[in-house]
Amino acid sequence: MNNVLFIDACARPDSRTRFLAEKVLAKLGGQAEKLNLYAENLLPLTYEQLEERNRLIAAGDFSAPLFQFARQFAEADEIVIAAPYWDLSFPSVLRIYLEHTTVTGLTFRYSETGVPVGLCKAKRLIYVTTAGGPIGDRNFGFDYVEALAKTFYGIPQVLCFQAENLDIWGADVPGILENAAKEIQNSAL
Repeated sequence: MNNVLFIDACARPDSRTRFLAEKVLAKLGGQAEKLNLYAENLLPLTYEQLEERNRLIAAGDFSAPLFQFARQFAEADEIVIAAPYWDLSFPSVLRIYLEHTTVTGLTFRYSETGVPVGLCKAKRLIYVTTAGGPIGDRNFGFDYVEALAKTFYGIPQVLCFQAENLDIWGADVPGILENAAKEIQNSAL
């Protein structure tokens, strides 16, 4: 069975982004390990944590709690990220999470020529987002996650499902979400 990791970066209990991500999870079938980033109380790495992290990496010891998110991420067969489109990107909690998962020797390593080589098992990452206004071709949040997934983590397939213009006056919000859900259902996931 596929080990699916669902990373939930949605702050609102009635999140439209999470609603669509759950459609993706239903399409994938099976059970997913759910990680609610807001429940984790994630904080940026401090100087002391970075020093400890570097010491442990040098020793090849990834058993410390400091690496729990990186270990979980590296072992997933498939990853689904739900992150609303905020300020041309995504909520800061997702950036902090990615800071915790990008670990040399665990989720990636450098080749002899300095090129990142991915160490993650996942063959696919699915990014789900919604926006109150237009996203268009400027989805810097997805672009960042895609670049990180392909360049550092070695995840070859990165997909994005999105619904936009949800807060535009007069928008047919149920219709927009239904169309996005149909796109997910009709996809070749």
